[in-house]
Amino acid sequence: MCVHNEEERLAACLEHLRFADELVILCDKCTDSSEQIARDFGAKVVVGRWDIEGERRNQAQREASGDWLLEIDADEHVSAELAHSIRAIIANPEFDRYPVYIDNYIGKRLVKYGWGASFGTSIVCRLLKPGTKQWGMQRVHPSITWSGREGPVLKGSVAHYLDRNISDMVRRLDSYSTARAKDLKASGNIGTLANNIRRFFSRFIKCFIGRKGYREGALGLLIAIFAGLFPLISYIKAKYDDI
Repeated sequence: MCVHNEEERLAACLEHLRFADELVILCDKCTDSSEQIARDFGAKVVVGRWDIEGERRNQAQREASGDWLLEIDADEHVSAELAHSIRAIIANPEFDRYPVYIDNYIGKRLVKYGWGASFGTSIVCRLLKPGTKQWGMQRVHPSITWSGREGPVLKGSVAHYLDRNISDMVRRLDSYSTARAKDLKASGNIGTLANNIRRFFSRFIKCFIGRKGYREGALGLLIAIFAGLFPLISYIKAKYDDI
């Protein structure tokens, strides 16, 4: 787990991880009590500064000593059913990594449909053997290189308290697009306005129609709009902002 100033949510997350044999927590530029909370739960704590998300996540994997890794964020809770599934599967594994269901919440509302296109996910590989996942060197949404075989989706789910409200969604779009703009400038290829306008519409359709965001009403509409805006705003920031 990688955290940055998560004192409000970290303890609740760790309460749902008591089934784990080892807790490894990277405290990235933390100035609150996150480090002490992690130590109170008996975690191995690594303190430092990582500007690149991929570098940070790779370091967290290297710090773990177990035969299996479970990647979790501080705003997530592992269900009892998923914990049982994990224990059962690692006792007799047939594959090298396993996806899990993600239940995304905005405030107290479970939003099941419409996620995707870099603004959220509903199924993702989180249980894996060391060495099967390598994160790329990007600041946000790093690329992933996989090895080994992927198994079926595990029973149970991770409750992801993604945004507290609509304002949180707006702030997340702003933060993610700024980080992405830095990655674009560092790559030397920020793209074109025309291509990113095209991506706005393709991402909107993918989330709102293909992933049934329309079933969530106005929230699904907003998710699809933000998913489409992410690459477009990132491009505009990379072109015009001094970042």
